[in-house]
Amino acid sequence: MARLANKLKINIMNYIKLNKMVKKILFVFAMTFLFASTTDAQRIAVVDINQIMESMEEYQNAQTQLDDLASKWRQQIAQEYDKIKGMYNRYQAEQVLMSDEVRKQKEEEIVAKEKEVREMQKQKFGPDGALFKKRTELVKPLQDRVYKAIEDYANDRGFDFIFDKGGSQGLIFSTDRYDKTADILKKIKGN
Repeated sequence: MARLANKLKINIMNYIKLNKMVKKILFVFAMTFLFASTTDAQRIAVVDINQIMESMEEYQNAQTQLDDLASKWRQQIAQEYDKIKGMYNRYQAEQVLMSDEVRKQKEEEIVAKEKEVREMQKQKFGPDGALFKKRTELVKPLQDRVYKAIEDYANDRGFDFIFDKGGSQGLIFSTDRYDKTADILKKIKGN
């Protein structure tokens, strides 16, 4: 009788263990199904905004204007630095003949001119400089147009995420089947 009770006790324990294992397996299957259905519902696309922008004639024209302007300003600044170099060379050649007062005055003129040119450089090329403002004026409307096209495309096609693979902090890896750059180009050129 003790043997039968022992066997019954073992069978009940095995049943409880089996029941717990079945519950765990069912839980894992349910979570897997839930996760698979959730990720399957999300639609992801990848575009190369740099490629889109560079393919737009308006953007190329804007870049040409910006490059020309920057080149012109660099040349002006280089000419000013050449003037400073000339002032310094004259100062070096004549300083032995100058009084202390005249020498100090010439040094101050050179330093002031150098400061003036650095300020000009900052005004043209600094973070809030004229080149940045001109770039914003010329390029921002084009960028807005591209982002609007991407947003419309995502809404029309039911995409949940669209990543920029051309950006420096963008996507690191993507499968080509998700690249929708050509579709966005068609949409922009069709507008």
